[in-house]
Amino acid sequence: MRISALLGLISLVIQETEALPPWTEGAVKQEELQDEGTAYNNLELGSYDPNLDNYDFSNYEEQAIKSDYGDLTPKTQVGTLAPSTMSVSTKTVMATKGPKTWTSVTNPSISSLLNLLTAMGLPTCLICVCLGTSVYCEDVDLEHIPPLPQETTYLYARFNHITHIQSGDFKGLRKLKHIDLSNNCISTIEDDAFLLPALQELIIPENNLASLPRLPASLVRLDAQFNKLQSSGILPESFKELKNLQFLYLSNNKLDYIPVPLPLSLRSLHLQNNHIQTIAEDTFCDPQDLTHIRRTLEDIRLDGNPINLSFFPNAYFCLPRLPIGSYT
Repeated sequence: MRISALLGLISLVIQETEALPPWTEGAVKQEELQDEGTAYNNLELGSYDPNLDNYDFSNYEEQAIKSDYGDLTPKTQVGTLAPSTMSVSTKTVMATKGPKTWTSVTNPSISSLLNLLTAMGLPTCLICVCLGTSVYCEDVDLEHIPPLPQETTYLYARFNHITHIQSGDFKGLRKLKHIDLSNNCISTIEDDAFLLPALQELIIPENNLASLPRLPASLVRLDAQFNKLQSSGILPESFKELKNLQFLYLSNNKLDYIPVPLPLSLRSLHLQNNHIQTIAEDTFCDPQDLTHIRRTLEDIRLDGNPINLSFFPNAYFCLPRLPIGSYT
């Protein structure tokens, strides 16, 4: 229903555009209307009877509709697919600043419709749902990040087919503080794509990422579970300067060691189901200060890794709780 409605809207916009008066400079030359007198002269009136008493008007309405519009009732045979709803033809509009082409779309997907709407200068909110400053583009077959309103603070674009995040995808979105790109096909992210001044939550689980880009200092929560992250794909000291980071979820990846140093602000660290085999003494605690207690870091998960946590007792003395994992 959404695609049919959008196609109808696009068709209406195209018709309204064609109905506008031609532009002065560089305008498209439209075909001249057929002369009315010539049209009337070509009418065949040989069988016309001016006496209305000779006509049967009992089924006039049905006949008139079929005569003018044909049979509009779609015919669908049992065991076959319904006919295609609509196709959008290529239209070229010549403006003073140059031509703008509306691409031909047949049996369009949401992604191709979004591209078409963008080319026509129409907002993303015609396909995505915009509520206040939140934009919901979930499960609409997107292949890239759509143009977003400047006031966007929350973006939900889960369950799509996005494969690549470019540097300019979030350019100028100074109020954007939550990005959820779960369950896409993202394999690459350009290094500065997420360096946004207000970004607090970056949710990117269940993608195809082998590495992480640079992260903004404002980040509070990073969720990159169920990817293909490798230790070599995380920049040295990536998390050291993230002094607001509280939740770091990197489980179900291919990490060989715990990414250190970890910020003192961290409260929850999930690293289960990786390839971690050892823990350094200074991973969580300062071995030079035996009186220090790291009270905020209460949730550490290392279960599902090939490591016996009982071999590293000096690594936990400052923690309020022992990490979850195997001690045998």
